[in-house]
Amino acid sequence: MSTVKELLQGKSPQIWSVPPNLSVYRALELMAEQNIGALLVMEAGKLVGILSERDYARKVILQGRSSKTTAVDELMTPLVYCVEPSHTVEECMALMTTKRIRHLPVVAEGEVVGVISIGDVVKAIITEQATTIKQLEQYITAGGYGG
Repeated sequence: MSTVKELLQGKSPQIWSVPPNLSVYRALELMAEQNIGALLVMEAGKLVGILSERDYARKVILQGRSSKTTAVDELMTPLVYCVEPSHTVEECMALMTTKRIRHLPVVAEGEVVGVISIGDVVKAIITEQATTIKQLEQYITAGGYGG
């Protein structure tokens, strides 16, 4: 089983975040510029929330708000589920599935050290399964199955 630490080693170390008082419009511009679906909301170096495209769709568009006059902290999700580098990819998948979330900040010793997405997790699981299948095929081909 691969770990979050191993998953992060294959990703850019860049962590995209915004302050809570930033306009939602500017946050959306940053998401578009960086081709990402969520931003961490940080204040004085501490994680205080997360803003996702889903938050925007449900809390701005559907409620008739303006993204230019609404602050990030009015829309962000304040309860942020996090994982540690020692968590397994399978544990992350289970958490993301049960909580219906797509992004997990990674925290080590109280500090955000990365963010993983559902896409990162799925890619890691597929790669791991492909490796297992290849190993089993080699084992069978070599006659190691006892037959």
